[in-house]
Amino acid sequence: MSYKNTQTHAPIMEALENFRTMRVVPFDVPGHKRGRGNPELTALLGERCMSYDVNSMKPLDNLCHPVSVIKEAEELAADAFGASRAFFMTNGTTSAVQAMILFACGRGDKIILPRNVHRSVINALILCGAIPVYVNPHTHERLGIALGMSVPEVEAAVKANPDAKAIFVNNPTYYGICSDITSIAKIAHDHGMLLIADEAHGTHFYFGEGLPPAAIKAGADIAAVSMHKSGGSLTQSSFLLTGKNVNANRMRQIINLTQTTSGSYLLMASLDVSRKNLALRGKEIYAKVAENADYARHEINRIGDYYAYSDEIVNGDTVFAFDKTKLSVNTLEIGLAGVEVYDILRDEYDIQTEFGDLANFLAYLSAGDRLRDIERLVSALAEIRRIYKRSKLGMLRQEYISPRVVLPPQEAFYSNSVSLPVRETAGKICSEFVMCYPPGIPILAPGEEITPDIIEYIIYSKEKGATLTGTEDPEVSRINVID
Repeated sequence: MSYKNTQTHAPIMEALENFRTMRVVPFDVPGHKRGRGNPELTALLGERCMSYDVNSMKPLDNLCHPVSVIKEAEELAADAFGASRAFFMTNGTTSAVQAMILFACGRGDKIILPRNVHRSVINALILCGAIPVYVNPHTHERLGIALGMSVPEVEAAVKANPDAKAIFVNNPTYYGICSDITSIAKIAHDHGMLLIADEAHGTHFYFGEGLPPAAIKAGADIAAVSMHKSGGSLTQSSFLLTGKNVNANRMRQIINLTQTTSGSYLLMASLDVSRKNLALRGKEIYAKVAENADYARHEINRIGDYYAYSDEIVNGDTVFAFDKTKLSVNTLEIGLAGVEVYDILRDEYDIQTEFGDLANFLAYLSAGDRLRDIERLVSALAEIRRIYKRSKLGMLRQEYISPRVVLPPQEAFYSNSVSLPVRETAGKICSEFVMCYPPGIPILAPGEEITPDIIEYIIYSKEKGATLTGTEDPEVSRINVID
């Protein structure tokens, strides 16, 4: 590395600052020419921001083949996260997840994974032609949420599929549930498999204390980290981390299959500065976030009927650990779906939470939250309970339904299909996605059988106001099925 006191520096940010003072005349892209060509956008974002929106060039390095400031910034990130290598990702964590799977698997290769994965995972299987071997997660009886992977069930899947190339794990799930990633890493490596981790919601595991194990530190080979979620960088900026046994040069080649050749310096600078911030102050930042979450849980549970859950649900297996920075709240006892509470908070109280499903909503806490905002949320929830509470009879509670996989995702996605009304699809094989977004976990994925339970779930979700996506039909009234 070039720097002696490494984590105090932000090489990309410093290079952009130096470049700005040079007053270079731009005869390259982007065409707004430091904002002069688009005054309205410059007024919106500011002159300084627009001056940093520049093209790759020698003084600023190149994301596809970094040799100077980007390379130095990636080395600092690897050091901060305790990884062998770190790659700047400007296509979001979706591209990082896809790169992990494309690195691990080719056409016809098996990958062992939980079914409650983000859509980006199954998209990657469509791209590369890999075959999923699902370890269907258990569902928490009261909360209705999908849990982590059971270690004995992972072992059984490995023994039944010794030719699998990798095991994939969520660390954590959207709700804060963690599997025993250390044990799963050992199982993978004992059988010559890679362990790859979706850590879209686990950036803080690398910097906070008293939190579940971070994937790379627990032995994972590759991890996709959404720095923009709990790490403070700009939306769409992420890291891909690799361990010591991963060929980093090959990984760069895989990343470049889908990564843009016009990497945004705004996104890269935000990653660089956010890494510096977490490396220097992450421990105190996340201690405060966890403290705020504990306070919010205590106050919400005092209201009655709501259940803001924490590590009391840990069972040592399917809930091996719980991320206490997550403010996940079950709403069934007040007779409202989580998505209904989510909508009321936004529409009537101007409070935007992260998402709501059939039984829960998630309020995402980070370094930017203030105590008075948490108190406003608590007050709103108390009022919602007083005004809207009703019988919970007839409510669906299950967030996850185990699917029956009939065909590999790639084969199903590219098969001839027809569009049918949702109610007429029972027994058919889906050729597209149906999901609530967020969180983006498919209710149906290509290659899965559509059952009456799934049809009921889709219709009920629409009635409750969930945002359904993934189908060609924008109204999600019809589903494409294999002809």
